[in-house]
Amino acid sequence: MHTLQTLLQALGVILLADFLTGIGHWLEDAYGTEETPVIGPLVIKPNIVHHHYPRLFTKLTWWQSSWDLLLLGAFFVGLAAWADALTWHVWLFAILCVNANQVHKWSHQTRAENGPLVSFLQDCWILQTPRQHALHHTDPKNTFYCPITNLLNPALEIIGLWPKLEAVIEALTGATHRKDASNRGEGPTPAWVAELRRPSPTADLTSPRGPGNCP
Repeated sequence: MHTLQTLLQALGVILLADFLTGIGHWLEDAYGTEETPVIGPLVIKPNIVHHHYPRLFTKLTWWQSSWDLLLLGAFFVGLAAWADALTWHVWLFAILCVNANQVHKWSHQTRAENGPLVSFLQDCWILQTPRQHALHHTDPKNTFYCPITNLLNPALEIIGLWPKLEAVIEALTGATHRKDASNRGEGPTPAWVAELRRPSPTADLTSPRGPGNCP
């Protein structure tokens, strides 16, 4: 019974991390522009690039794609330690959130690039599969936001969570889901994005980072 309780708790932590990183991904994709103060150049601009050139993300090192999540994770662990609540649940949650972009990166790589272990975990649906994540990159690119597992996204699509949240935000603030020029028929590719079509060997690849801000 104790083992079963532990496994269920671990599953709950995994789903919570997947959900919260999905919330972060949705917010980054749906609101603000590259000109939004602070988060625009750091978060939104890289996400715009990612929707136009998904594979560019795979050229980044772990640090380049996860440094901000590491800082948030360290803050969360430190806060839990200060509150005398630093349990294995906290560590698991922090580790998953900090590595959400790495899991996301694996979903854009080939099996040869990922190696046998990651490919096996994807085959077992322990990590999100490239097949499921490809649904997020299918026009209009406004679904399947959770990046860690295959478990949550189908359920959230069934209940229509994302359009319902967007309807509430629009009713309260007037803000709507921003247009995505990477979708067919939603406008020309911005000039600054088009310049990245053929990056030179010395091009700055530190910008695109992908989703996954976890509180």
